[in-house]
Amino acid sequence: MSASEPTRVGVLTVSDRASRGEYEDRGGPAVADFLQRRFAPGFARHDRLVPDDPDAISAALVELCDTVGCSLVITTGGTGPSPRDLTPEATRVVLERELPGFGERMRSISVDRVPTAILSRQIAGIRGRSLIVNLPGSPKAIEDCLEAVIPAIPHCLELLGAPPLPLSDGSTPLRHE
Repeated sequence: MSASEPTRVGVLTVSDRASRGEYEDRGGPAVADFLQRRFAPGFARHDRLVPDDPDAISAALVELCDTVGCSLVITTGGTGPSPRDLTPEATRVVLERELPGFGERMRSISVDRVPTAILSRQIAGIRGRSLIVNLPGSPKAIEDCLEAVIPAIPHCLELLGAPPLPLSDGSTPLRHE
C-alpha cells in the first residue's frame, strides 16, 4: 500500500441468518457508524458477511488481512456461548499473537451495563501487521466495547508498523510506557 492510499479497515459480520437474508445485519452497520464517528476521514472500509462457520470466518479474516491489506479488522457476532458462536475459535486459528487485554477490557465495561455480558467471549490479536478485534453482535454492545478499546487501537497499529488510523477528535492514543 502506498502512502497515498487510505488505511484499510475490515468489518466482518458473522451471522447465519443475515448471511441467508433472513435477518437484517445490524452489527456491521453499527461498527461502520462507530468507525465513521470516531476515526478521522480517509480510511477505506471493506465489509464482509459470513455464516457462523469457522472455516468461512477464518477465510474471511485471512482475506481481509493478507489480501485486502486491512490494518484493522473488526468482527461482530458469534462471541456468545451458543453452539454456533465460534468466532473466537475461528479467529484464534489465524492469529499469530493474542492480545488478552482487549477482551478483558470489553467484558469489564460491558458487565457493568448488562450482567449477562460475562458470557461474551470476544478476543483480539495480531496477524502480520493487522489487528483483529472480535465484538458481540448487539449494536449497543458494539458501541460500549469499541468505546472501551478505541484509545488503544491507533497505538497498537503504530506498534505493528501498520498504516495510521487517527482518531477524529485529534486525541492522543494511549501509549504503553
